[in-house]
Amino acid sequence: MGLRAAVDILALVVASGYCTIPLFWLMVHPFMERWRKRGRRAYGIILPAWGGIIAITFLILWPFRSAHFYATWSAWAPAAMFFLLGFLIYRAAFQSFHHIQVSGLAEIEPGKHRQHLVTTGIRSRVRHPIYLGHLCEIAGWCIATGLIALYALAVFAVLTGAVMIRMEDRELEARFGEAYREYRSKVPAIIPRG
Repeated sequence: MGLRAAVDILALVVASGYCTIPLFWLMVHPFMERWRKRGRRAYGIILPAWGGIIAITFLILWPFRSAHFYATWSAWAPAAMFFLLGFLIYRAAFQSFHHIQVSGLAEIEPGKHRQHLVTTGIRSRVRHPIYLGHLCEIAGWCIATGLIALYALAVFAVLTGAVMIRMEDRELEARFGEAYREYRSKVPAIIPRG
């Protein structure tokens, strides 16, 4: 196996994970009351199910692992800017966010974890910066490899992500009420305003 083929396979693995993150949350948000009854044990179901989704996605894409719009190593230069931007967004997003919030435990176990709405730092510019970071990383892999399958996955991630963000916004509004409605009216979901 050559370097190009190895990189393409790595890209398929990474994108199969990144692009199915909305499906992880789509398993969580609509069934929140059910998961709350289980508490953190819910992850014993959710995580293996998401792992299965990642594996199925990878297997579906496997036959297309060599189909490129283009294949040039020079594409890694612009892709590197997206990787770096994604990393910087993640770093900013995690400065004021605890792993309990990122993992969803604060939602699944609301009585065990302090509930507070974070609206400072990068969240004063976008409501869902972690998803913006994901999109930057996905764009980086698409640009770097030119794989048709990754571009298709990126479209899938955007479409399912839009649905998931609406569900998450409803859940946050239910938890934080007027404070979240006011925040949502002022701060865009993903793309910062000028």
